[in-house]
Amino acid sequence: MRETTAAGVVLASGAGTRVGAELNKVYLPVAGRRVVAWSLAAFAAVADVGVLVLVIRPQDEVLADEVLAAHPGPVEIVTGGATRQASELNALRHLASRIADGSVDAVLLHDAARPLASPELIADVLAQTREHGGAVPGLAADDVVAVTSRTVAGETVSARVPGAIRVQTPQGFRAQPLLAAYEQADAEGFLGTDTASCMERFSALPVRWVPGGAENLKITYPHDLLVAERLLSR
Repeated sequence: MRETTAAGVVLASGAGTRVGAELNKVYLPVAGRRVVAWSLAAFAAVADVGVLVLVIRPQDEVLADEVLAAHPGPVEIVTGGATRQASELNALRHLASRIADGSVDAVLLHDAARPLASPELIADVLAQTREHGGAVPGLAADDVVAVTSRTVAGETVSARVPGAIRVQTPQGFRAQPLLAAYEQADAEGFLGTDTASCMERFSALPVRWVPGGAENLKITYPHDLLVAERLLSR
């Protein structure tokens, strides 16, 4: 019987210009490691993740090699595309033969700019993915409002959106439907906002919401680095 495992894909091929650094933000130092190294370490700590893929920009190859030299286990490098979705598709095509033969049964896609995703969260997303087909972590977004064009006394009317979720990563899906959905999206020229939006369009897989963590922040602005430094230093 063929042994199956999950694949973790860490996406590090964006530029991250809003953080205000010339360097790709995922290679900035935080709490003694580069940002991306924390995500790789978290995935490596989950026993059921047997394949780890790092998606990079070609110009970051030297930095990626430096990170991987300090990482204790094997990591496969894939070059990203022009968009996040293209980068994800490159990673899935890299895994395609293993997805086809069933040796990779689930894929979790994660933003390298979220260095505080815990092994426990990753394991929870994976467990729900295998049981239900897909899983996405998130937090209740009580501050999200819907704005209407109708006005009262010259002011725009807004109201809270019940059940709104602030989505995080890693987002996990069964591998074969995930690859099929991304290939179909590519063929039709569809560009989604994230993994879940692509799957919603091209797959009937049920997706389970998994409680995320308030600390699982995405480094976007300079102050996010300071917050991550404090949290990781604990």
